[in-house]
Amino acid sequence: MAQFKLVVSDTKGKTIAQELKDRAAQPLLGSRIGSVIDSSVIGVAGGKLKITGGSDKSGTPMRADVHGGVKKYILISTGIGNRSEARVRKLVRGNMITEEIYQLNCMLIEGALPEKQVEAAAPEASAEPAKKKK
Repeated sequence: MAQFKLVVSDTKGKTIAQELKDRAAQPLLGSRIGSVIDSSVIGVAGGKLKITGGSDKSGTPMRADVHGGVKKYILISTGIGNRSEARVRKLVRGNMITEEIYQLNCMLIEGALPEKQVEAAAPEASAEPAKKKK
C-alpha cells in the first residue's frame, strides 16, 4: 500500500512533517503537482493543501512540467534538479503522485497548522529518573 512522508508548510514559515500510510494516503494517489486537496488528510478541518513537489524513494525530484508518474531523462537548463548554469540531462520523476513517491511537499493555503502534535510525548522524554537518597 501507499506510504508518504508529508511535509506541510504554511505562509508564516511553520512546518510540520507527518507520515501517511494505507487508507490515509489513498486520497493523494493520482493527484498532480499543483492540485489543491482537502487538509483533513493531516487533521486540519476546513483547510486546503496545495501540492508543490516531492521525491521518490531514491531521491529523484518530481517536476511539474513532466507528465505522468514516470522517470525520464530530460535536458534541463535551470530549475528543479539542476544547480549549475549549463544544460544537463537529468533523471526526474513526473508530476503524478504514485506509490513510488516517498516524500510530498505541500503548502497550507487555508486553515492553520496544529500547534504541537508531539506535545504529549515531550514531558515523558524530558523527565529525569528519580534518585534514591542513601
